[in-house]
Amino acid sequence: MYNSLKNKIIRFIPKKILFRFEPFFRKCFSLFKKGNNHECIICDFKASNWINLPDQNMLCPNCGSLARDRRLWQILKKHYIKPNIQILDFSPSRSLYRKWKKEKNVNHIASDLSGDFMADLAYDITQIPEKDNQFDLIICYHILEHVIEDLKAMCELYRVIKANGTVLIQTPFKEGEIYEDYSITSETERLNHFGQEDHVRVYSVEGLKTRLESVGFKVIVKRFEKDAYLGFSENELVILASK
Repeated sequence: MYNSLKNKIIRFIPKKILFRFEPFFRKCFSLFKKGNNHECIICDFKASNWINLPDQNMLCPNCGSLARDRRLWQILKKHYIKPNIQILDFSPSRSLYRKWKKEKNVNHIASDLSGDFMADLAYDITQIPEKDNQFDLIICYHILEHVIEDLKAMCELYRVIKANGTVLIQTPFKEGEIYEDYSITSETERLNHFGQEDHVRVYSVEGLKTRLESVGFKVIVKRFEKDAYLGFSENELVILASK
């Protein structure tokens, strides 16, 4: 029901209007999902159940956050958010973008080049128009697998992050080696080979770690466990890259 309704809305309502009225639509929908089995730490909504998506992801019926969004917010609140922190965030989810705008004393810049996300600016991650050592924290979630010149992007991330700053990175992962083939250019082929129409590779954890280290980053790989109540996925991996 949810997916069919969503597809109909997307088909007929322009994206800008949809983004504007999405919170209202979701609040109406979530009236039927109230309960005490789960809690979203982004919008504080208590739900009878998550919306289960075809890829097994757990969507909050009230704010639309995914499992990775909720986990990310927990990590940020526990370890990173502090007064006057300088943050660069690439293509944040709409639920997190709206959450960030309610945070006080935080300088949060959201960038999106695709036009598919809510953002303040449109930065090319391979040519970030910011000074060296500018940010305390950079959030780069599900970005690098879209970028052909990923090493160039990593160099830019290293350039604009402050000393002792951190880049939080997540992508889909596979076992073994990185899989990439730049002769694969059609959306159909990319979907078949990389899992999504606009992906250009699938990283392995070790492969991504090696590439980040090659441009100067110190890298830690964190693995997190499942939490059904908060809607966190099992064995979720997050890479912490620091200068």
